[in-house]
Amino acid sequence: MVRRVAVIGAGAGGLVSVKCCLEEGLEPTCFESSEDIGGIWRYTDSTDSRRVSVYRSVISNTSKEMSCFSDFPFPQDFPSYLPHSLVLEYFRMYARHFDLLRHVRFQTTVLSVRKRSDFATSGQWEVVTEAGGVRESHVFDAVMVCTGHYQEPYLPLASFPGIESRFKGQCLHSREYRDVQDFRGKRVLVVGIGNTGGDLSVELSHVAAKVFLSTRSHTWVLSRVADHGFPRDMVGTTRFNHLLEWLLPSVLARRIKFQKFNSWFNHTNYGLASSRSSKFKVIINEELPFCLLSGTVVLKPNVKEFTESSAVFEDGTTEENIDVVLFATGYNFSFPFLEESVGRAIDDNRSLYKCIFPPQLEKPTLAIIGLIQLTGSIMVGSEMQARWVTGVFAGWNKLPPPSRMMAEVLKSKPPVKRNPSERENLKMSFIGYMDKIAACAGVKPSVTRLLLTDPQLALAIFFGPCSPYQYRLVGRGSWSGARAAILSQWQRTLKPLRTRVLADSSNSPSSWCWMCLLALPAALTAGFLFSK
Repeated sequence: MVRRVAVIGAGAGGLVSVKCCLEEGLEPTCFESSEDIGGIWRYTDSTDSRRVSVYRSVISNTSKEMSCFSDFPFPQDFPSYLPHSLVLEYFRMYARHFDLLRHVRFQTTVLSVRKRSDFATSGQWEVVTEAGGVRESHVFDAVMVCTGHYQEPYLPLASFPGIESRFKGQCLHSREYRDVQDFRGKRVLVVGIGNTGGDLSVELSHVAAKVFLSTRSHTWVLSRVADHGFPRDMVGTTRFNHLLEWLLPSVLARRIKFQKFNSWFNHTNYGLASSRSSKFKVIINEELPFCLLSGTVVLKPNVKEFTESSAVFEDGTTEENIDVVLFATGYNFSFPFLEESVGRAIDDNRSLYKCIFPPQLEKPTLAIIGLIQLTGSIMVGSEMQARWVTGVFAGWNKLPPPSRMMAEVLKSKPPVKRNPSERENLKMSFIGYMDKIAACAGVKPSVTRLLLTDPQLALAIFFGPCSPYQYRLVGRGSWSGARAAILSQWQRTLKPLRTRVLADSSNSPSSWCWMCLLALPAALTAGFLFSK
């Protein structure tokens, strides 16, 4: 019987895990190595500690309605896309509202998590912590690891001959970047074109003498702002679109997707991506196309080698007088505190059952929260994981036997270990993953049932944004405010823009209600398909 639960980390995943434990009548103790909550969203000027934080100018890539915890909307006056300060303020509001901080032990580092000698029958763990130089041993019935996947900088120097032996300029990882001040007037080479690489290239272009952006991948660049000015994820992440993608042949679905991507600008002309590529990544950046068009950022292929002051690229070109090489090459995750027999088996989230549970354990009392790559908010995915996990710990949700879990893991696990720059291709569908875990937890909404009992709500959740509130309509932990939150999400989206109201302002996407009525047959069909 699980009672006492250790939660490691007080970022987004840790906070929601503590809250879910309390909802299930469990007794959580959260260990946080730093002095405050927030995880990577708590910005700090210092780069000395091992703690990873966002850079000063970061703005969220997912909108507030698609990123909030499912029973706690962001304040309506918060903008749709958020700087780190507002995300951290939201975490503080959440922690205060649900009285979570009294369960957090700050400046306490977890040194080891090991199975007890009777683990096969008890499922218990011995957790050793250190605070103020004093070590302490605890026994817990279960452990939730909420340290995320932004832990150890991935710096593949061996792949770039000359960077260590010959290059005389400065070399650093994006983890060490805070703002542009140290790069003024310099010639900078950014290696890697993920979201971070794109953001930093654009920001540096305002002060650097020249910025070069090196990539070896095909990359599609999207704006946070969709048609008619609405947040892209609210317009695109819908059950209707998810159904279409599921029904269409993959080749046709990819072609349609690429045509839509190219409707903003032709990516092939910019050297970013070709529609013939089956391997690609998608990043969010409104300014990068203009920087390329204006020449303040120059796109380059992969670096072949470095000399004392220049970079030689695989196409044979050379850029001279490079002052700084900034690697935006991502992070590795690690769990150094886990006993070796458990930790070494986790080389990818596909090593875990449903990306959460190590399948080889005799008792399912260890859960990894937030080690996921989704096409939507990881915060929302982490909350869904925590709800299911704490239901398992409390005995409400059941797992299959270890042999079945192991078989499923082996079936879905990639044949080779991938580095961070390749994990983009492992991103899972936000709706697909959320629905899968929600079904396990018994909280997945039924479109068919709602069409019969509440047609307005059914149409809103099928054609409208698949926002987190949908997963509070039914089952354990249902929230009485979920329906109202869904039906008012467009108003909350537009509220921060109402600083100058014009006579013809509308509160929701035009023609949305008519589209819902016309597409009612599709909703009925989808309800029957996905209820099976």
